[in-house]
Amino acid sequence: MNITVSFQSFGQQNENVLPPEATAAFNSENMKIESRLHLVFPCRNSVMFNNEVMADVHFVVGPPGGTQRVPGHKYVLAVGSSVFHAMFYGELAEDQDEIRIPDVEPPSFLAMLKYIYCDEIDLCADTVLATLYAAKKYIVPHLARACVNFLETSLSAKNACVLLSQSCLFEEPDLTQRCWEVIDAQAELALRSDGFCDIDAQTLESILRRETLNAKEMVVFEAALNWAEAECQRQDLPPTIENKRLVLGKAIYLIRIPTMALDDFANGAAQSGVLTLNETNDIFLWYTAAKKPELLFCTKPRKGLAPQRCHRFQSCAYRSNQWRYRGRCDSIQFAVDKRVFIAGFGLYGSSCGSAEYSAKIELKRQGVPMGQRIIKYFSDGSSNTFPVWFEYPVQIEPDTFYTASVVLDGNELSYFGQEGMTEVQCGKVTFQFQCSSDSTNGTGVQGGQIPELIFYA
Repeated sequence: MNITVSFQSFGQQNENVLPPEATAAFNSENMKIESRLHLVFPCRNSVMFNNEVMADVHFVVGPPGGTQRVPGHKYVLAVGSSVFHAMFYGELAEDQDEIRIPDVEPPSFLAMLKYIYCDEIDLCADTVLATLYAAKKYIVPHLARACVNFLETSLSAKNACVLLSQSCLFEEPDLTQRCWEVIDAQAELALRSDGFCDIDAQTLESILRRETLNAKEMVVFEAALNWAEAECQRQDLPPTIENKRLVLGKAIYLIRIPTMALDDFANGAAQSGVLTLNETNDIFLWYTAAKKPELLFCTKPRKGLAPQRCHRFQSCAYRSNQWRYRGRCDSIQFAVDKRVFIAGFGLYGSSCGSAEYSAKIELKRQGVPMGQRIIKYFSDGSSNTFPVWFEYPVQIEPDTFYTASVVLDGNELSYFGQEGMTEVQCGKVTFQFQCSSDSTNGTGVQGGQIPELIFYA
């Protein structure tokens, strides 16, 4: 029985059929070959990269109309890739002077050859996915790992959905998990991104089925309609309501429409035209009738993500003449050892009875604002903390210090924290704190304001 390894990308299908005994040994043997090449000949081989001198094979790379002829040297390529070794020196090797590779983009093929010849990795955002495809096709594991690392460090809500689709295609479970972390925590940003409209139908269904999406169901519904419009264009269909419903297919029942707020349903989904008249009537009855009809839509709200809290003080106190605000900034710097998403802060309130506060909260990285919001909250006079939320969770990368700031306006006398800790362990995440030069109201590591960071991990 043969093992078929199939990659589908950039509109092209490629299959490499390997005998079973070769499949298991391919990766480990190729790693050894790569190491020998790079330890012994990196400088000498670099001169021959993309060089016609002594070239004994040529590749015509790229789709018709966009090809590039690339020279190669069989020995160097065979040492750098077990696929090239089999192609040139294996039992079924063919003596070809020119090899056509229509499913790989020329810049990505050259990036792979540069690594094989020069031991240099040259990646950019525009070509990294195509380079990963080439590295996977020709089994160049070090380059493939570098591509995945590049994608993980550049991962954000804007590209998470597209990278989720590609990570499943390339069978990269670690990257897939990172994509889900971003999509879950920053679901509304991810669903509203342009990249969401570029995903395939299978990825769409996996996202719509996701239990831990942190998003209002109306946002999920609107995102699905945007995807349907883009899919109509891909299939050369007019973007009519009927065609949008057609391309969505059964995926529409993965949208938990009955869990929307009634106003959202009545003013949005019910008037979109995508639902049938019977579906609209049944959902209205679900909201209002004692005897509820059976629905094809899921009626249970998504669980979303449970926010975690990092509390940096061991006690709190108040005095008759402290803590006063006077429009000054309370600020602290923090860093984490793994990627998290800051959803908001927990703040103290009035120490002399209930009071309402206006808070300007901000997160900055190296002086650049990452998230800002002006919000009001009510304190009940207790020493509890009260949550204030950013509009969207803010992605925080590991091993970099960020500045959390708040300017409060309200009752002059407030609780404040004491016995602050420089390091706090919250589940699997370690927070480190240090004083901020932005703090003009006395807050620091040992005491002051911003007692809690509210986050998803």
